[in-house]
Amino acid sequence: MALESNEDEVRVWLVERGYDNRDLIILKYATPSGEHVFQKEVASQALDTVTAARDVASTNLAAVDEPDLQERYATEVDRMREKHEPDDPV
Repeated sequence: MALESNEDEVRVWLVERGYDNRDLIILKYATPSGEHVFQKEVASQALDTVTAARDVASTNLAAVDEPDLQERYATEVDRMREKHEPDDPV
């Protein structure tokens, strides 16, 4: 599998954001294939600018096992890449 990467870092794109009952914002960034995801939980008071993409260590990625979810993430990555530069605030 070819990941868009620079050495140990992988470019991932924002595919989902949500909230939980502990007042945390959950951001999910996926690889272009949708096969891997990076999740970040941030307190709403501490949230900085959310960008369209970010580079993360490949060791921080989790596998996405569900084919439907992989497809949804890959579609959302395509949409984000078409509309935004990686550093665009979203």
